Amino acid sequence: MLISTKGRYALRVMIDLYEHSGEGYIPLKSIAKRQCISNKYLESIMKSLVTNRLVEGARGKGGGYKPSKSAEDITIKELLIVTDDSISPVACLTDGAPKCKMEDKCKTLQLWKGLNDTIESYLEGMKVSDLL
Repeated sequence: MLISTKGRYALRVMIDLYEHSGEGYIPLKSIAKRQCISNKYLESIMKSLVTNRLVEGARGKGGGYKPSKSAEDITIKELLIVTDDSISPVACLTDGAPKCKMEDKCKTLQLWKGLNDTIESYLEGMKVSDLL
């Protein structure tokens, strides 16, 4: 399993938003500067977060972004799936994957299922609030 740069950055951005939540809407430029992320790349991350209702945005003067849920209500799993689509260690266990021809004979499937369950359980048990 490899968490993408987008997933890791989204987690850092959410933490940043909660740390500055008392300031109202946080401008994209401010987040980008503090997190050393390009504005363009950050825009794509924010689009995913807004689309999945983890963040809300406002345009114009005083605009920017702020969390739309409490940090206790967002699991790390939820956040990573928004950006990475899957956290499965192997392709055959991702949601919507075609049935593997080797599934009935696969000697390693139980290993991957156990690892997948452990990863999901761990990330589901961790909230953004645990990292603040």
